[in-house]
This record gives sequence, structure tokens and C-alpha cells, in this order.
Amino acid sequence: SSAFEYYTKAAGLGDTEAHYWLSLLYQNGHGVEKEMRKVIHHWEEAAIGGHPRARHNLGWHEGNNGRYERALKHYIISAAQGQDESITTLMEKFKEGFVQKDELAAALRAHKA
Repeated sequence: SSAFEYYTKAAGLGDTEAHYWLSLLYQNGHGVEKEMRKVIHHWEEAAIGGHPRARHNLGWHEGNNGRYERALKHYIISAAQGQDESITTLMEKFKEGFVQKDELAAALRAHKA
């Protein structure tokens, strides 16, 4: 039995971490054909289940597609879940003028909590 089969079965049972690992398999083409639509699906499922890295990755994806408000929301949620990289991204976006001071302050407070 392959990692893909194991993760697929676990994801089918609602395992958030399995969804995240499936996203990586599809993103990198490990044992499956690379397929961005499935990467995003598994990021979404993992993020809904509370996976901070998947949520951060959704922010990255939305930002790359010009949906900055959606990206910002993903980064704020991910930062509140403890994802350090999301805090770094929010600080960069603040310096670039895309994030308001109060939004950054709230994200930093949530991240510390």
C-alpha cells in the first residue's frame, strides 16, 4: 500500500493532516500526476480542518491570482493559528501598504495567544 493510498483513505475519514500531505503529493507529482486543482482542493479541506500551513498556502495561491483581500484573510487566520510564515508575510505586506496597522496588530496579538 502506497503513501497515496494511505493518505487518501485517511483524508476520506476526515484527517486534516492527510489532506495536507495529499496536497504535497499532487503539488510535487510524487506517485500521482501533478494537478493544481487537486492541490487546492486538499489545501482547502486541510484549512477548513484547522491546518495553519494549508491556510497559509491558500493565501499564497490567492495572492498569486490577484485576489489580495482573500489572501489577506487566509494569512490572518493562519497567523492566529501560529503560522510564523504568515506573520512574516503580513509584516511584508504592511511595509508595502497592503495591510493596515490595526490588522497587523490584531494578527500579532492572535499569533502570540
